[in-house]
Amino acid sequence: MATTSPPPTDDPAPDLQAASDLLRALASPVRLGIVRELAGGGKYVHELVNALGVSQPLVSQHLRVLRGSRIVTARRQARETQYSLTDDHVAHIVLDAIRHARE
Repeated sequence: MATTSPPPTDDPAPDLQAASDLLRALASPVRLGIVRELAGGGKYVHELVNALGVSQPLVSQHLRVLRGSRIVTARRQARETQYSLTDDHVAHIVLDAIRHARE
């Protein structure tokens, strides 16, 4: 008995769409830098600004994208907010991509 494949669709599989969304959220040198910095642990915005050498508004804008994609989480502490990676998987992807680019 022959099996039939489902008819082709223009919609990618949900897991492929989720992976594409993740990579799109990372598709910025500043966001890659933020993830690289957060791979070492939680950081405040001023620490990210100092490490990346870009303005505070720019870091905040990119953090909003990363939060919206659930790549980073924010925890308010007094007058500051500390940002951390949601999990280490994204850090591995970013750090591997950076290492690969250096080769």
